Amino acid sequence: MRFTAKFAAALLPLAFAMITGTAQARDWNTIKAAGTVIAVTEGSFYPFNYFEGSKLTGFEVEIAEAVVKKLGLNIEWRVVPFDAQVASIRQDRFDFAIASHGYTEERAKSVDFTNPHYCTGGQIAAPKDGALTAAALNGHTVGVQLATSYYDSAKKIPGLKELKTYKADPEVFSALKAKKIDAWISDKWLIKATLDKNPDAGIVAGEQVFIERVSAIMRKNNKELMEQFNRGLAEVVKDGTYASLSQKYFKTDVSCR
Repeated sequence: MRFTAKFAAALLPLAFAMITGTAQARDWNTIKAAGTVIAVTEGSFYPFNYFEGSKLTGFEVEIAEAVVKKLGLNIEWRVVPFDAQVASIRQDRFDFAIASHGYTEERAKSVDFTNPHYCTGGQIAAPKDGALTAAALNGHTVGVQLATSYYDSAKKIPGLKELKTYKADPEVFSALKAKKIDAWISDKWLIKATLDKNPDAGIVAGEQVFIERVSAIMRKNNKELMEQFNRGLAEVVKDGTYASLSQKYFKTDVSCR
């Protein structure tokens, strides 16, 4: 899951303090000479990227750090809201972003996608006696995070009464518990983790409505950096690091098999 809205709000000053506008995307030779890659994530998408106190961690954070280590580099993190990351990459502010970006044709017009580091899908969550399939959502109000592939997918579900957007998934989950919406659509692994952490919420996972391949993103045509990242990711898979992290965070294999 992500943090509760209250906890996430408490972290915002810390998260935004990590943003810098002076960084710039660089080619591989420049990065290699500097010895450090500058990466961006969201910092509030548990268990993928989040804060434990002041420490940034999560499945994607550890994957990126392992990949960069394979390349013989250090990593310097920045935290930026999810809905601003594609624009930040387009503006050459960072070398790459890793924050659960599912591939879409629209995003691919603006940025390039690395090989996927996990596969997932959009899933419905709702009260036990609620609308747990796409067909059952007819006439109901659904909540999603703004600027996500889940929003794009939910727009295609026919017959929705209303599609409400929220800044972050913790807000959607809070709205669902408060009965302000009838269902929530988000990443299936996030929903699983959320419900595991909140067994008494009366919310259950429903139908998976689409499949998604999730990758890091970087500026278009930064070909050598792309090749190096993909090489590092392949080595992390080969040496067992990926499998270990997948079990640590999800207790299952989340790779694209």
